[in-house]
Amino acid sequence: MNKQAVATDHDKKRNAISPRRNSVFTAIDFDRDGKQIGYFHVPQSPHDDAWGTVQVPLAVVKNGAGPTILIEAGNHGDEYEGPIALGELLREIDPKDINGRIIAIPAINVRAVEAGTRTSPVDGLNFNRTFPGDFNGTLTSQISAYVHDCLFPIADYFLDLHSGGSSLMILPSAIIEPSPTPEGHRLNIKATLAFGAPTVVMVDNLGETRTSTAAANLQGLIVIGSEMAGGGLVSPDALDICRRGIRNVLKHAGILKGEIDRPADANRRVLKVPGSEGYIISDEDGVFEPISLLGAVVAKGEIAGRIHFLRTPQREPVTLYHPIDGIVFAKRQPGRVRPGNCCFVLANEYPEALASEEPIR
Repeated sequence: MNKQAVATDHDKKRNAISPRRNSVFTAIDFDRDGKQIGYFHVPQSPHDDAWGTVQVPLAVVKNGAGPTILIEAGNHGDEYEGPIALGELLREIDPKDINGRIIAIPAINVRAVEAGTRTSPVDGLNFNRTFPGDFNGTLTSQISAYVHDCLFPIADYFLDLHSGGSSLMILPSAIIEPSPTPEGHRLNIKATLAFGAPTVVMVDNLGETRTSTAAANLQGLIVIGSEMAGGGLVSPDALDICRRGIRNVLKHAGILKGEIDRPADANRRVLKVPGSEGYIISDEDGVFEPISLLGAVVAKGEIAGRIHFLRTPQREPVTLYHPIDGIVFAKRQPGRVRPGNCCFVLANEYPEALASEEPIR
């Protein structure tokens, strides 16, 4: 029987909220042991379906008491490693191998996933800029409201799986989400290091508060992110990192049994995007020629790339220069650029992340 999707009490929740009135529903029982794969339904009334719903894939794997982790993929619909790896986990995992609960949403921005686009084709919104959401808003805001009000309050950990999408190539990385509290930040760092990616980067999205990870932080969850390559492609190497990283975080949380699988290159580079000075933004409308390679060590003042003007061949290209010393963390993928497009993101060393004397589980 369908049940109204409302949050249950959770004795470990720190900043629990009461869900706003809503019409989202699911047949999944979050408290039942075993594996359930289904949907949560967001009622919609478009032209061709007066009383229909949008079905967002939802799975719960539970075995007894223990921590709860919420794992989300498909936040942007053109980022593929996370949905693939999370789908594999759901097919393979046996409830008897865990202690606690996994709540998984492998295609959260489902209409964007179906379309292979960053933003939803229904309302044009970027899911990751809609939190805390609005149950009276458009589809994307309704989905983020459900995650914010009904799923975050019953979780202890939040793992948000991203890639660079169609517009960026990114070093396959585990992402530290800065927490508003020192203890929360320490716990986020430890869980992110447990992911075991070769590169770890702290990114605060220029202080953006509307992302899923920022919203989870405000509710006191332990938050881990990832960026797995990009370009609208599927990278076999990044997919392997993602597969292993999901299971490592589950083991770190004490949900999945077994030892963490930490390869020799895990956490080889621990970096931090320093802020707006780490971004190279186009002021021009033209074609972008990248010169610096992804992962390159660069110095302030070095040539990063050029923007060419194909319709005005008499015009000299505009040269882009690196604004700081750093490592190229992300690089624009399409050649076409307009004013405001991100061409490069640089990161610096972040040794403070490794300063804790407490061993990583």
